[in-house]
Amino acid sequence: MRSFSVGIIWRLVLISIVIGGIMYSWIQQYSTLLLVVLFIIFSSLFLSLYHYVTSTNRKLTRFLESVRYSDFAVAFKADDKLGGSFRDLNQQFNEVLEAFRQARAEKEANLHYLNTFVQNVSVGLLSFDASGNVELINQAALRLLGIYRLRNLSELHTAHPRLEEILRTGKSGEPTIYQTSHEQELSIRCATVRLRGRPITVSSIQNIRTELQEKELEAWQNLTKVLRHEIMNSVTPIVSLVGTMQDIVNMELADGIAPAESVSDLREALSTIEHRGRGIMRFVEAYRNFTAIPQPRFKEVSVDDLLKNVIHLVQPDLQKAQIILKTEPVPVPIIIFADGEQIEMVLLNLVKNAVESFNGHAKGKEIHIDANTIDGRTTIRVSDNGPGIEPEALEKIFIPFFTTKKTGSGIGLSLSRQIMQLHGGQLKAISTPGEGSTFSLIF
Repeated sequence: MRSFSVGIIWRLVLISIVIGGIMYSWIQQYSTLLLVVLFIIFSSLFLSLYHYVTSTNRKLTRFLESVRYSDFAVAFKADDKLGGSFRDLNQQFNEVLEAFRQARAEKEANLHYLNTFVQNVSVGLLSFDASGNVELINQAALRLLGIYRLRNLSELHTAHPRLEEILRTGKSGEPTIYQTSHEQELSIRCATVRLRGRPITVSSIQNIRTELQEKELEAWQNLTKVLRHEIMNSVTPIVSLVGTMQDIVNMELADGIAPAESVSDLREALSTIEHRGRGIMRFVEAYRNFTAIPQPRFKEVSVDDLLKNVIHLVQPDLQKAQIILKTEPVPVPIIIFADGEQIEMVLLNLVKNAVESFNGHAKGKEIHIDANTIDGRTTIRVSDNGPGIEPEALEKIFIPFFTTKKTGSGIGLSLSRQIMQLHGGQLKAISTPGEGSTFSLIF
C-alpha cells in the first residue's frame, strides 16, 4: 500500500507544480505556447492520476467479467509493485478464479459421465420443454423410434403420427402403450420436473414385446430342460432293458416249451414298447434342439447370395412336388450382419412349411421369396398361396410344440423365432384362410 500512496503523492506534487506554473505564466503573461505546453502536461498528469487511482476498479471489473463469461484463463499479476495489499488482492483474485476453474472442470466431468451413462443404457430416454424442443435423447430412443435425430417433437409426425400427443399428454408415472408402424409395442412413461423454473418432461421408452417374448422363451427353455432330464433318466434304461428282453426271447425262448403264440405276442409287445420308447427319445431330442441353439457368429452376409443358396437347396423338392418358385431380384446389394447358416436354416424351415401346407392341393401351387430394405430395415419374405392359417391358430404357431400338422414336432417356428431374436430381429406371420401365408424376417 506504501508504493501506491507514494505513486499518488508524487503525481499530486507534479500536478500542483504544473498548476502553479500555469498560474504564474498567466499572471506574467508569458507566451501562449508555454501555457499550451503546461496545460498539456497538466492533462497528462491528471489522466495518469485518474487511471492510477481507478486501476483497482478496472481490475475488479475484469474479474467480474471473467466470472460472468466463464473466462478463467485470466491471471492478475500486473500490480505486484504497488504494495503488499495489492499483491494479496491479486492472489485472492487468482485463487477465486482457480476455484471457479476447478468447479467448471468438475461440472464438465460430471456432465460427460452422465451423458455416457444415458447414451449407453438400453432404455430409451427423451426430455423436452414446453415448446417441444428436445433437450436430450439417447441412442436407445433413436433406435426404438427408427430415426437418426430429433430436435423437436413435431418432427415425429411423419414416422409416428400419434407419438407427440402421447408424450405431451401422458400422465406422470403411468405407462402408455404405443404400437409403431413396425408393430413394436413401446411402453412410454413420462414425468415432468421444473428445471430453473422451466417445466421439462422426461420420458422413458421400452420395447416390451421383445422382453415378453424373451421371458416366454426363457420359461419354455427352463421347462424343457427339466423335462429332458427327467424323461431321459426314465426312458434310457427302459429302452436298454427292452433290447435285453428281446435277445432273451430270440435266443432262449424261441426253442423252449413256451407256446408259439405267446412268444409272438411277447415279441410284438416288446417291439411296441421299444418303438414307443424310441419315439419318446426323439421327442426329447427335439426339446434338446430347441434349448441348445448356439450364439450366432455375426458377419456381413449378402442377402442375394443367401437367397441363391436357399433356392438351390429347395429347388429339387419343389420340382418333385410340382410347386412353382418365384423370386424377385434384389434391386440393390443388401448386406446384413448375421449368422448366415442360422438364417439359411430359418428360410429352409419356412419353405418346408410352405411345401407341407399344400398337402391336398393339385395345381397352381406357388412359393414367392423376395427381399428389400426400407428405412434401414431389411425384410426377407417367404409367401405361399396355400390354404392359409386360421386366426386362432395364427396366435399360437410360435409357441413351442404347438403344431397344426399330424407329423410335426411344433418346434420349427419357435426355433426360427428364437434365432431371429438372437439376431435382434423379428419373425412375423400374416395369413388369410384360403389365400395363403407370408412369413417375414425383419432385421
